[in-house]
Amino acid sequence: MCGRFNVIDSPGLQQLLRDLGIDLSLPPAVNVAPTEQVSLLRVGDAGPVIDTARWWLTPSWAKEVSQAYSMFNARSETLAKSPAFRGPFRRQRGLVPMSGFIEWRAEEGVKKPWLISSEQRALAVAALWDVWEGGDAPLLSCTLVTTAAAPAFKPWHQRMPVILDKDERTRWLDNSQAIAPDDAVFRSELKVPLLLRPLSQSVGNARNKDPAAMSGVGDEILLSDKPRGAGRSL
Repeated sequence: MCGRFNVIDSPGLQQLLRDLGIDLSLPPAVNVAPTEQVSLLRVGDAGPVIDTARWWLTPSWAKEVSQAYSMFNARSETLAKSPAFRGPFRRQRGLVPMSGFIEWRAEEGVKKPWLISSEQRALAVAALWDVWEGGDAPLLSCTLVTTAAAPAFKPWHQRMPVILDKDERTRWLDNSQAIAPDDAVFRSELKVPLLLRPLSQSVGNARNKDPAAMSGVGDEILLSDKPRGAGRSL
């Protein structure tokens, strides 16, 4: 799963946006939690755009905006079957740029937070979006797509976000072309090496938006499914 993440300006994040055709800097966002506003990249008639979306999908057909069901993550295995996700999976795919996400790992009976990022401090995570028009104004919302964890990541969580490598982003964002439920984009693999750093327990409070809380309290760990230098470009 993915329940918290950060957006912190860096050369790596700026390059990721340029690769996607976006020439702007994202506003910093620390310890972002579900229902908060996030930067969503999607492709419109004139090309890629960045919009602000609520991180908790509200389907277009919903009677009301609700948190009765966990809609901030979407399991890749059920995208084509879920009433909430199958429509967006066919025609409303986007991605959420981030610097890294936070996961909790049980250690000696205590769940401790870890920051997961890449060497470039930039990740492109697969997302789905929808627009609900049952209120005073249209509501754009999104969900992050997850898959089964790669073997190396399982000590941290059984699920992980679908991180799109450079070759996959254009195809994911091209809503004119279908993506099969068993597409390799959802594979349980570390497509790029990940850097993991333990964080202070203070990040457990979603109201803590202090960037200093993301500086880490221990040594960084490198996770990779491949020898150094063998991964695809992020």
